[in-house]
Amino acid sequence: MALLSPSYLPLKAKKLNLYKIILTIIPCTIFYLVGFYQSSRGNVPVSNTSSSINEVFPCAPPDHNTTTLDFEAHHFAPDPPLRVARAHHLPPCDPKYSEHTPCEDVERSLKFDRDRLIYRERHCPESHEILKCRVPAPYGYKVPFRWPESREFAWYANVPHKELTVEKKNQNWVHVEGKRLRFPGGGTMFPRGADAYIDDIGKLINLKDGSIRTAIDTGCGVASWGAYLLSRNILAVSFAPRDTHVSQVQFALERGVPALIGIIASIRLPYPSRSFDMAHCSRCLIPWGQYDGQYLIEVDRILRPGGYWILSGPPINWEAHWEGWNRTREDLGAEQSQIEKVARSLCWKKLVQRKDIAIWQKPTNHIHCKVNRKVFKRPLFCKSQNPDMAWYTKMETCLTPLPEVSNIRDIAGGQLAKWPERLNAIPPRISRGSLEGITAGNFIENSELWKRRVAYYKKIDYQLAQTGRYRNLLDMNAHLGGFAAALVDDPLWVMNVVPVQAKTNTLGVIFERGLIGTYQNWCEAMSTYPRTYDFIHADSVFSLYEDRCDVEDILLEMDRILRPEGSVVMRDDVDILMKVKSIIDVMQWDGRIADHESSPHQREKILFATKKYWTAPKPGQNQGLVVS
Repeated sequence: MALLSPSYLPLKAKKLNLYKIILTIIPCTIFYLVGFYQSSRGNVPVSNTSSSINEVFPCAPPDHNTTTLDFEAHHFAPDPPLRVARAHHLPPCDPKYSEHTPCEDVERSLKFDRDRLIYRERHCPESHEILKCRVPAPYGYKVPFRWPESREFAWYANVPHKELTVEKKNQNWVHVEGKRLRFPGGGTMFPRGADAYIDDIGKLINLKDGSIRTAIDTGCGVASWGAYLLSRNILAVSFAPRDTHVSQVQFALERGVPALIGIIASIRLPYPSRSFDMAHCSRCLIPWGQYDGQYLIEVDRILRPGGYWILSGPPINWEAHWEGWNRTREDLGAEQSQIEKVARSLCWKKLVQRKDIAIWQKPTNHIHCKVNRKVFKRPLFCKSQNPDMAWYTKMETCLTPLPEVSNIRDIAGGQLAKWPERLNAIPPRISRGSLEGITAGNFIENSELWKRRVAYYKKIDYQLAQTGRYRNLLDMNAHLGGFAAALVDDPLWVMNVVPVQAKTNTLGVIFERGLIGTYQNWCEAMSTYPRTYDFIHADSVFSLYEDRCDVEDILLEMDRILRPEGSVVMRDDVDILMKVKSIIDVMQWDGRIADHESSPHQREKILFATKKYWTAPKPGQNQGLVVS
């Protein structure tokens, strides 16, 4: 046998491998093409007729009975039921509700005790009694005059009441002049006008050095005292009940002056302790000496250390006025003696009484006051109450203790800076660590944050950027008052609300900054008249009240207290704002959702909205709404 050469052996092996590869590719290709052809006609039949293929291709499938490969699904889960979106139907209310104040309703109030005027306190409707409609503006309503003209003028159509023009005709409260109301600035105890009256007070205590910034006027009338304090950089909250002096608070708000419906009766005023630098009563008819001095004890609670209480009218200077007041000398003298006695028991010092004005001052701390409890057995110091709790909280006949001090010269709770430095100085409640989780650094960061946010708002809402367009503003969830502080240079004021459901009670900080505010539960109506505010700011309000009350009810309350053509800015999670947007679309509001100021990727968005102008129909005509 001949030997093969070495070069020949590898070549032959390569050819054999190539033949094997070709023989494998050809049948596999044929098998693939047959399968593709069958599947292109529908289901793939597999039967014994394929035996010829099995003979040629050992890799073919074994014999089976005829089978059809079915690739369709045979098990179906039922489709979930469609969620039908709730249809919001919020029609206009009857025109008789144009001045509806749900928690101070005159008819409901008659069910409550008249003793101490308790029936004029807040008495809110049950959930089934809440109106599910939009409160209309009266026919002929006009956008109010701009400040400072509004201090003296308002449109009669906006507050169509003449009772005070008759009852207080000789006291220069308000006059009707054609289609306008004119406010000369007079009052029962200041017929020469509030400006001259305030000048008289300024001769007795310093109103110019910035040490007095926040004030409260009890029984305010049409709030002329507060109106003329504004030019002196003093911000007053004026309050009066909804009583026989029809719409006195409504007149104040129409003038662009901060005011709330309220009364001092059996529950605390809705402010924390140590809020106001000055309290005032000008013939407010509050029985200060009665009920163990409880009403003066409440004023003491809300006055800051070193704050002033000013009283004019009965019984001050009764010697000159007793005949005009139709009271006896003995009666008036006894009343003044009782007031003086209660004031001394509170450790107040009577600074001065000149003509019709008397002024007392609260001590800066309670070191001496605790010692003189041996002389004054009543009132005792309160032991267990929270001095800042003031939402349906019953008044007590005990004296609210001031924070402890180590020296007789110290100011309890900390020294406040003078205005305007006070606005951005670290509030004592924060610097002393009274608020858990809020530090001086948090305060500074929050102030800077709101400067940026307000600047962003003004880029989107050009009317907010327009000086004088808005006067009365409401911040529904104010926290540290940063929104109001960022607007302090504009000719407007902000009512800073701290919801009673807020995690931290920060209203005391707001007052320490020289701003004003109140407590509020937004599941209830606010103690104010319809069309109070030109602009409403709502930061995370709907998140806070989620699962607490109906979003629709909160929006209806916002609609009630917002003027026609007023604006709203709401910040919240995008899902919540989408729900809000679906509701305001049927409320005659125009609204659009914008991105967060820092990034479009933030879940928090901003809803800008404006309430359209519409009013009730003309009286006597059975017609639809009047819209612009």
